[in-house]
Amino acid sequence: MSQFITSQPAVQLTSGPSEEAHRRMLSRRGEPLFLAAWRRVLMLHFEVDAAALQRDVPFQLDLYQGRAFVSLVAFSMEDMRPRFGGRLGARLLRPIATHHFLNVRTYVVHRTEPGIHFLAEWLSSRLAAMLGPVTFGLPYRYGHVAYDFSSPQSLLQGRVVNMRTHAALAFHGKLTSSAQPQPCAADSLTEWLMERYTAFNSAGGIRRYFRVWHPPWPQCPASVTLDDLTLFTARWPWFKEARLVGANYSPGFDSVWMGRPHW
Repeated sequence: MSQFITSQPAVQLTSGPSEEAHRRMLSRRGEPLFLAAWRRVLMLHFEVDAAALQRDVPFQLDLYQGRAFVSLVAFSMEDMRPRFGGRLGARLLRPIATHHFLNVRTYVVHRTEPGIHFLAEWLSSRLAAMLGPVTFGLPYRYGHVAYDFSSPQSLLQGRVVNMRTHAALAFHGKLTSSAQPQPCAADSLTEWLMERYTAFNSAGGIRRYFRVWHPPWPQCPASVTLDDLTLFTARWPWFKEARLVGANYSPGFDSVWMGRPHW
């Protein structure tokens, strides 16, 4: 069994993608670079045409039984801070430490390592949207991002608007049961979609990757209705034929490890 590094509380890990990600993270000196809370996380999973998607992805797609997927990940990041640096480091990052995200991610494999590739990301922080592309090669965009996940048993609601084009994502839904969040079933499609810990990015012709780590996602299935998808259909014609195949909600984590960019 692996454990957290000494700067974190000791937590025993079970075997699976999270444990492998933990090993990979600690195989590089100086990792992790940042710590942050990822809270109130909703993932919406779509099956899409693999050939059409591959044309927009600079890495080899990772397919599940021959099927390609894109997921929308809506969450709030809070209290991002350097692993080292104490209060001074946290103070320096305070302007970008807390904001809402919408990630559009697909699933890739590079040099035998499974991961994700971000097709686009919208943030509620204008400053963070400026810094992400030059530091991590991330496709950040500034947008109006508003979520209400305060009572997921009765309401999961969100709206994200591109401030330049006014295209939007809007959805509403709720959890499908009152069961407590549980890790994904081993070898399930849900585990394959959610348990990803490496992001492979490409910007300006330069490929980069970074790793994250957290324990396995505690999650519950959710039922979601899509009210507006123009944020995606206006950019990717193939998204017009995308089929929503599932949704999962997680309360998230108080401390996620976030690695540095590697080339």
